[in-house]
Amino acid sequence: MTRDIININDFIILVEEANSTVPTIDSCLFDESVIAVAFYGSGNVNLRVKYPQQERGFDHTKGLALSFYADNKVEFIHTVRPDKPLECIVVATSITSLAKLPNQEGELFGELLNELVNPSDHYVEGPSFFMTPEMQLIIDQVFHNRYEGKARMMFFRSQMTVLLSHFFGQLSLMKESKIPERERVQLNLAKEILSEKLDNPPSLTELAKEIGLNSYKLKKNFKALFGVPVFKYLQNERLNTAHELIRNGELSIQEAAWKVGYDSLSSFSNAFADKFGFRPSAIKQ
Repeated sequence: MTRDIININDFIILVEEANSTVPTIDSCLFDESVIAVAFYGSGNVNLRVKYPQQERGFDHTKGLALSFYADNKVEFIHTVRPDKPLECIVVATSITSLAKLPNQEGELFGELLNELVNPSDHYVEGPSFFMTPEMQLIIDQVFHNRYEGKARMMFFRSQMTVLLSHFFGQLSLMKESKIPERERVQLNLAKEILSEKLDNPPSLTELAKEIGLNSYKLKKNFKALFGVPVFKYLQNERLNTAHELIRNGELSIQEAAWKVGYDSLSSFSNAFADKFGFRPSAIKQ
């Protein structure tokens, strides 16, 4: 398990990564009260949040952006498994530091995360959502960059600024949206189903039936909530997953294409180049 702590302005950036051949518990507490956003990468690790007389659980964390307030009595527990490694970035600050933050981040925290700025318990959960493809790509790049020293710090600083911009942008869209909470849950379920069935996804009609929405609402509100149409999201997930499999040396280009549902290697290569700006063969060089 690796845990890096990086200070940028008045933000504390906690970068956690862990793999294990057997189920392993990773526990974390903060020394002081913080307002934070946790961004989870591809590992889909299990999370439990424990605080006096209460507990909150998350069994599906892949792509989750979770905002919260926590004091030093709150314990965050990850259960790392061979098929569920930990990839988590926490961007945190203290309530007293909000006024010192540059670029008006403090004002955004107060406006969009007011329940965290004025907490009512040891742990207060703010808005959460599954990240857009653009946010997921940032997380992936952070965990797989090879920079060192000053270049690494410059990279982290720029990526955290962009990540927070996307986060607050999505919060603004959610507050403006008139999508009922029940439908948000159904749309998040649709996203989860697509992510788990990359090689053989359901049709739009089948997906709508599975989550209990009609096809029109699924198409319209999926794009409104996540910023991309249903099958554009599916394509992004396929290509991001294939990129990771090839980069890590887990599969060949052909095997990765098949794994994420592409029958044609040329179609896969063209789609890959359109998204990333280079063909999958460039990763192997």
